[in-house]
Amino acid sequence: MQCKELAALVVEQITVPSQFLQRDVTIDIYRPTTFSPNDKLSLLLINDGQDLPKMPFAPLLNELLINGVIHPLFCIGIHAGEDRRMEYGTAKVLDFMQRGAKAELHAQFVLFELLPLLKETYHLQGNLDMAYAGFSLGGLAAIDMVWNYPQLFSIAGVFSGSLWWRSKDLDQGYNEDTDRIMHQQVRMGKYHAGQRFYFTTGSQDETADRNNNGIIDSIDDTLGLIEELKKKGYTDKDIHYINYEDGRHDVETWARALPAFLEWGWGNKASRFPTSSPAESC
Repeated sequence: MQCKELAALVVEQITVPSQFLQRDVTIDIYRPTTFSPNDKLSLLLINDGQDLPKMPFAPLLNELLINGVIHPLFCIGIHAGEDRRMEYGTAKVLDFMQRGAKAELHAQFVLFELLPLLKETYHLQGNLDMAYAGFSLGGLAAIDMVWNYPQLFSIAGVFSGSLWWRSKDLDQGYNEDTDRIMHQQVRMGKYHAGQRFYFTTGSQDETADRNNNGIIDSIDDTLGLIEELKKKGYTDKDIHYINYEDGRHDVETWARALPAFLEWGWGNKASRFPTSSPAESC
């Protein structure tokens, strides 16, 4: 186990052998130093945890905790494997290229190997408030988990999510209304009280505009999913969306977006992170 301690945070790295994935999974654990087994604690799982040190996430989280901006939050960075496009995605439906074939196994790893280990190791008792977040394809996998396990997860954080994930390609009779997999899952699902959703995009995420409406697909697909969530009964109190005009599909942009997400989800004070230019919120 690797371990380092900041003023308000202990960072540990462990390896979890997974029978489901048939590989060892590297996990970075960011736990507040004020944490005790009797505290009511929130747990945030983050896909593509290997990217968090690049942000760097630990100093960012440490500063928020020191300044009392957020209440104690236990964060878990789940490193992606070499077979990332198979392990991430939507667990119940493969995309048109059969990607995501191991997404269900990854979900089982989280539910039946990782979470029990964390609860036992850190004595996390009672009704643990849990959230899941991710970037790009990891963001799609995160909201897929939150949507399908509402009894466990109350918050989804989706940063430039791969919400284009589709069951048919554009030249296979693709239908915008039925073939975007996450949108269809929401359309066929139901409202779950208490769930909240946080989305970010960047105007420079990509240049693709498959329906030629002048809006890049990253933004279009995010707005489309928000529309589906609202049709189910979720309101602006449950959904927050920010587009960064200068944002790109990269770690630097997601690092800038993370503090506002953490405060939105677990904040103690009035926002210190305005959503006006260069970001737009709705």
